[in-house]
Amino acid sequence: MKNMTFRRYIKLIPALLVILFVGVRCSDDLPIDEDGLLITNRGECYVSSFQLLGADFQTVLFPGSGADPNPEIDTVAQTIHVDVNFGTDLKNVYPQFTLVTDAKLDPKITGFVDMSDLANPRQWTVISGNRKVRKTYTVIVNVRQ
Repeated sequence: MKNMTFRRYIKLIPALLVILFVGVRCSDDLPIDEDGLLITNRGECYVSSFQLLGADFQTVLFPGSGADPNPEIDTVAQTIHVDVNFGTDLKNVYPQFTLVTDAKLDPKITGFVDMSDLANPRQWTVISGNRKVRKTYTVIVNVRQ
């Protein structure tokens, strides 16, 4: 008799495990933003690197003679200064931002951008992982001769 009761309980184990996993599964209330990105508790909000590519997806940054081709990123003033080669088609460039972990960029860059109006530099806002901190960066382009 005891043997029959034990077998009956063993048969119930898979059903109990399914019920347990369904009850402990991930909640549908995960913090997801409108872009489908996970909202975290990170409050950092900055650009760590920047690159500007031409229509051929090659850098258009001015290498200079011994000059650093990397843009100057000022996280306090929230500016990015880039020097580009003379003759660069600034109506057709592709900016690439590297952001701190979990941050996102607004507006999104979905393709080539017109940055030819040097008097009115383009701006992008970096939004922290917790979506509470916003910093607007201005990309200032200087054409080198």
